[in-house]
Amino acid sequence: MSENTHATDPVLEDAKPIDWETEIANLLSMLSTTQGDLLEILEEKRQLLLAADTDGLAAIASREEEIAVRLNTCHSLRGELLQAAAQQGLPSTSIQTLAAALPREIDHKLRPSLRQAKQRTRLLQHQSLTNWVLVQRTVLHLSQILELIATGGRPQPTYNRGANQGASGALLDQAI
Repeated sequence: MSENTHATDPVLEDAKPIDWETEIANLLSMLSTTQGDLLEILEEKRQLLLAADTDGLAAIASREEEIAVRLNTCHSLRGELLQAAAQQGLPSTSIQTLAAALPREIDHKLRPSLRQAKQRTRLLQHQSLTNWVLVQRTVLHLSQILELIATGGRPQPTYNRGANQGASGALLDQAI
């Protein structure tokens, strides 16, 4: 670890042993709060997308960035905990495997929070996918409108591509 380790980091060189229960519980608490806030933002964003409220979407961008920073902080803290676990010979593939390797009473205390974090992660994935599909459908709709404008509502012929088929901007004022 670097020389500028903060006092709040769970991994300190030559420090007292790590209180795994407290450190993991703190991580899960921070993650739970952040996930809850992200779920709220995703729901609000979905409503704004449905309403085509571009001003509202722009307004929540700073809140999304703040949540992204908090998620990165959780990710970094998770990495530090797993690195410390590896240094102590504990399982370090995930927080769940680390908790399972701790004494039984600690594992039982942490298990509900771990389960909740996993469920919220699945819900966040679902909400993100829903918003992505909504945006993709909007983009497809807009591209179809542009195609109608460009072709005058007539499909381009497969054969005789060189021949002028009388294409006009039927959806536009023909005087333009």
